Amino acid sequence: MYDEPRFLLAGDRALVVELGDSVEPEANRRVHGLLREVERCGLPGVVDLVPTYRSLLVQYNPAETSLRALQDALVGIEREVGEGTVDTPRVVRLPTLYGGAYGPDLDLVAKNAGLSAEDAVRAHSGVGYMVYMMGFTPGFPYLGGLAPELATPRLDTPRAEIPAGSVGIAGDQTGVYPLASPGGWRLIGRTPLRLFDPAREPPSLLSADDCVRFVPLESEAEYRRILGLVESGEFELDARPDP
Repeated sequence: MYDEPRFLLAGDRALVVELGDSVEPEANRRVHGLLREVERCGLPGVVDLVPTYRSLLVQYNPAETSLRALQDALVGIEREVGEGTVDTPRVVRLPTLYGGAYGPDLDLVAKNAGLSAEDAVRAHSGVGYMVYMMGFTPGFPYLGGLAPELATPRLDTPRAEIPAGSVGIAGDQTGVYPLASPGGWRLIGRTPLRLFDPAREPPSLLSADDCVRFVPLESEAEYRRILGLVESGEFELDARPDP
């Protein structure tokens, strides 16, 4: 974490507010706190806000605000955010079927960690994960908080297509593929929930600064039962705060 934010130009219509030089929870919380407060204030000229692990990209219209005025306003807002209380994140629970055809790399991840497959599932599902940021496809959450022993290198050669809902590990992060796409993450399970649906409002099930918990499913039959509820629009998302 930096004591004071650092500012970088990103062309003539955007400013990057850097709050740290490493991926860490506190810097990420400050990023999202700044994002929420800028949205609440409605700063003149701000066009869009894009949060990342440790910075916030602020796109602006130079016809409505100057770079100096915008930077001064952001300094004041960030200072207030740093002194304020941290909002309690929403906790979204994702039912997940681990292993087998749904998680073909689970045994490899477990072996790499020196664990049984069952213990690897317990380690993965036993903690809450911060959604650090969204990308590389619509609705893809980059999740922080993976148990260090589960860290596993990406595949040397990415798969041509990964099914939507696949839960993967790459390095020291875990994430969920919202859409079928190529990818090189190690697949350990799959959720029947739709993380991205363009017909839904909002289309993304998760947002940056949410907390995610994976809930292991006992059988493929349970996976298919939930999938049926999702497809019929009858599934109720569990987003209760942690007790």
